[in-house]
Amino acid sequence: MTKIVYRNALALTFVAILAGCSGKAAFEPAQQSGDNPPLPQARNFLIPPMQVPKGVGWAQGQAPKVAAGLKIEKIASGLMHPRQLLALPNGDVLVVESNGPGTEPVTTPKQLIAGKVKNLSGKGAKGGNRITLLRKNGADGEWEKHVFIEHLHSPFGVQLIGDSLYVANTDVIVKFPYVTGETQITAPGVAFADLPGTINHHWTKALLASPDGSKLYVGVGSNSNITENGLAVEYRRADVLEVDVATGASRIYASGLRNPTGLQWEPTTGKLWAIVNERDEIGADLVPDYLTSVQEGGFYGWPYSYYGQHVDSRVMPQRPDLVSKAIKPDYALGSHVAALGLLFSDNNALPAKYHGGAFISEHGSWDRSPLSGYRVTFIAFQNGKPVGLPQPVVTGFHSNDETQLYGAPVGLVTDKDGALLIADDVGDTVWRVTADAR
Repeated sequence: MTKIVYRNALALTFVAILAGCSGKAAFEPAQQSGDNPPLPQARNFLIPPMQVPKGVGWAQGQAPKVAAGLKIEKIASGLMHPRQLLALPNGDVLVVESNGPGTEPVTTPKQLIAGKVKNLSGKGAKGGNRITLLRKNGADGEWEKHVFIEHLHSPFGVQLIGDSLYVANTDVIVKFPYVTGETQITAPGVAFADLPGTINHHWTKALLASPDGSKLYVGVGSNSNITENGLAVEYRRADVLEVDVATGASRIYASGLRNPTGLQWEPTTGKLWAIVNERDEIGADLVPDYLTSVQEGGFYGWPYSYYGQHVDSRVMPQRPDLVSKAIKPDYALGSHVAALGLLFSDNNALPAKYHGGAFISEHGSWDRSPLSGYRVTFIAFQNGKPVGLPQPVVTGFHSNDETQLYGAPVGLVTDKDGALLIADDVGDTVWRVTADAR
């Protein structure tokens, strides 16, 4: 019986892949980038178009491609699904190794098919449930690896406030004592603040401390694509939460953000910004993922509308009262790019054209043909607002024919020398990008 189910699943997967060929995108990602992206008519699919390259990892000596004037090097490999990075004040770098807990039940054939197709890419590989510390060896420039914290539960966000390290597991923020220079924390973490942790359709919890260290902001994704699991499981989801560091009490800071996977402070205005992954299954060109400032008390549409007040007719019951309040995002990134890393950088070790803006890592599409994302881009800012088109910084994560996937970028940070570090969860690698002095 098991073999029959497996063969049927494979057959359905093959059908789904073929179906993807009939749902080609009409727009290039750049055409759907900026403050006013074109939004075609929504489509409905029995099985949504799907296309993923097969995860193969990096061959010996192989590396991503970088824009002219840049160079890239590997500083850590053999990691277990590295997702997020944090640069510590002493120059050490923390690498969060993680993946989802696998607690979301599969209740429909479509879920089964989509899951099998996505896992071909290597993005579903087992995470380490740990944090590794990287330390640059001053003598030879090599980076040492130390297992820093173990036995976590699908961690993602990590922040340091004073001598306390906060780690956002999928269901709780855990607090650890931090001592500068130590290469391992053995003290057990203390539960600090509960987070929504059932089903975990979107399991990542982005984490950002306020500049004064009094608050933590948490990006909590929805528990479904568009409420197919019911509204009850969406309590305190598709939100940015604000957590008081003194008490652990939390409140909803902003809502209607389907999956806010990265949070940062824009340096010239001090405003909170987020990258958000939008909904699926209504077309290769819908809906653009986005970068936006996050207004306190603001509502951004999910699930009832997208990109402002464009109604999603699949969602029942409809809520025109909420749609009328939905805020249009500041900047579209292109449909299904799956942005997972956000970093504002005024100054760094890259050429001047990469200063004063935002780096964004695009983890890559699974329901768009041709592929979108799978790169790191830079978006210039002027007067606290994004301008122009995203500029490719690091590419080459998949083969030219889109059949093989070598890596996929996630977390971003600059090290103490100003180099751009990139966590690559398919390649199990951390990359370092600087200006090419040649």
